[in-house]
Amino acid sequence: MSFNYTAKDSDKAYFITMTVVEWIDLFTRLNHKNTIINSLKYCQQKKGLEIYAYVIMPSHIHMLCRVTESYLFSDFIRDFKRHTAKQLIQNIIEEPESRREWLLQKFKEAALNAKKRTGI
Repeated sequence: MSFNYTAKDSDKAYFITMTVVEWIDLFTRLNHKNTIINSLKYCQQKKGLEIYAYVIMPSHIHMLCRVTESYLFSDFIRDFKRHTAKQLIQNIIEEPESRREWLLQKFKEAALNAKKRTGI
């Protein structure tokens, strides 16, 4: 996640783009698209997310949205990404996926690199 641009005002709408590691075309699979949609629906119901527009592209998502309840926008993004990433990895492990090993290796490498950069 980029720290160059931080959402400071929770009452404003933001245009955001969330990408898959190395721009992998993960969302060409219907089950992965449905995971994204289900996560967004949950956030609308439970986290006060208002979505004005969104599009799911093969390797990324664009969304115009805001959070209406007493929930910080940055916290929403963090929680959405964490939960959705876990669900997508679970999909890859449990459901038919021709690129399973390759995808899991790419995600593992990205996680290790992120930990090195942040010192976690």
